[in-house]
Amino acid sequence: MPSLDVHNPNMPDLQFVLFVSALCTADLTTINVSQELRQTIFDRCWALIHTEPPPTTPQKRVLDLREGTELTLDACVSTIRSLFQEANITTLVWDHPVSEARMTSTPEATPLIDRL
Repeated sequence: MPSLDVHNPNMPDLQFVLFVSALCTADLTTINVSQELRQTIFDRCWALIHTEPPPTTPQKRVLDLREGTELTLDACVSTIRSLFQEANITTLVWDHPVSEARMTSTPEATPLIDRL
C-alpha cells in the first residue's frame, strides 16, 4: 500500500499540501485517517485561503493555492502536520484500487501498455 511520511514527505511543500488535501477529499475506503480528521484538515486549510465557508459538494472540495502566498503555504503545512501530530499519525497509509480506463488507447500505444 502507498504511504507518506508526514514530517519527511520527500516532496516540496506545495506538492505535500495538494497531495494531502487530495487524500483528505478522495473517496478512499482504506486510509488510516478518520473521515472527521480528513474533513477538519481540508476545512482548516480552506479557511487559510478563502473567506467563504468550504464547499460541501465533493467535486468542489479542491484547494487552489495559486492566489496564496508563501506564508499561506507554510500555514497549511503547519496545520496539516499539527493535526496529524494531535492524532498520533506520523505516516499516512492508504489503498487505492486501479481505476478503469476512461479512454481507449491508440493502436500504437497498445504494445507499450501491454509491457507495463
